[in-house]
Amino acid sequence: MALPNPFSGTKRKKTEIDALLVLNALPDPLIVIDDDGYICMTNPAGEEFFGLSAKMLTRMTLEEIVPFDSPLLGLVEQVRTLGDCVSEYSVDLGTPKTGVKNVNLQVSLMYGTSNVVVQIEERTIAAKMDRQLTHRGAARSVTAMAIMLAHEVKNPLSGIRGSAQLLEMNASDADRALTRLICDETDRICALVDRMEAFSDDRPIDRDAVNIHEVLEHVRRVAEAGFGRNITFRENYDPSLPFVYGNRDQLIQVLLNLVKNAAEATPEESGEITLSTAYRHGIRLAVPGAKEKVQLPLEVGIQDNGPGIPEEIMPHIFDPFVTTKAGGSGLGLALVAKIVGDHGGIVEFDTSGEGGKALIRLPVYYINKTDTE
Repeated sequence: MALPNPFSGTKRKKTEIDALLVLNALPDPLIVIDDDGYICMTNPAGEEFFGLSAKMLTRMTLEEIVPFDSPLLGLVEQVRTLGDCVSEYSVDLGTPKTGVKNVNLQVSLMYGTSNVVVQIEERTIAAKMDRQLTHRGAARSVTAMAIMLAHEVKNPLSGIRGSAQLLEMNASDADRALTRLICDETDRICALVDRMEAFSDDRPIDRDAVNIHEVLEHVRRVAEAGFGRNITFRENYDPSLPFVYGNRDQLIQVLLNLVKNAAEATPEESGEITLSTAYRHGIRLAVPGAKEKVQLPLEVGIQDNGPGIPEEIMPHIFDPFVTTKAGGSGLGLALVAKIVGDHGGIVEFDTSGEGGKALIRLPVYYINKTDTE
């Protein structure tokens, strides 16, 4: 028995309007391809994904917006031939305008027609959720290690340093160099343990309304006066951005760390760092202590023009002791992950463009705090 056509009868106009509203409300990109391979319909998410307006897209064929070897073309042909619904996961879907994006694809025939519907699910959102949990787990592992080191390592180090200083008083010049080396190395280990002790502070942070642009301006001035004096800073801010619900000092610490990392990655002669802010809809997370999911629409970006981050370390970039810098401790980004996690936010690195780009997503400050719960 054939199913009734939802667009038939006296309610056709109302149903079409409702269907259009539903289509436009979908968060995932969706396109419809006709018999000749032309895109005959898309939704706002599809416009954003492909970087083209619906008016432009509906004048183009699928082959014009994706490379000739794109797996999407094969899936569309398979659906036309076999009439099945096909799903493909973790597909690199590249477009000349937007670059390569990792997505899940679902391709199916539209009921009652020969048109093909393509639904695209960007994997970035799911990856953000996974990374958030990973970052917090990494921070917890460093916390346990920090507590253990503080009790078991610092006391013996104090004894070693004191003994070396006593020996230095009656040592020859050659031996003094060795005792000085002992003192310097114990000081270095103590400083490392002190940095790790920051992870053991699990008290709730004091948060209030923070103007993130004032924080970024402060960070930029500090950088230009020191490690970033030879770097060109560019700003791409959304002036209408609302206040962040955060701790100003800790946000300065996070952004200084990320800007310093970006500065160290830039070329010596032509280093550039772009600081950006934007308001993004649609990202909500379950945060400890909150009754419902918290929206994270505030985005802060730090992008450099360096070589980018090696793909092999991307899954572990926020793990403790993972670093690409010679002599680096690998604790800076782990601490960044902890602080951003304490704010109920997300931190990640976007590798889709040139250079490295750190992205932080944070909650909005509401006058009535119950609005965030």
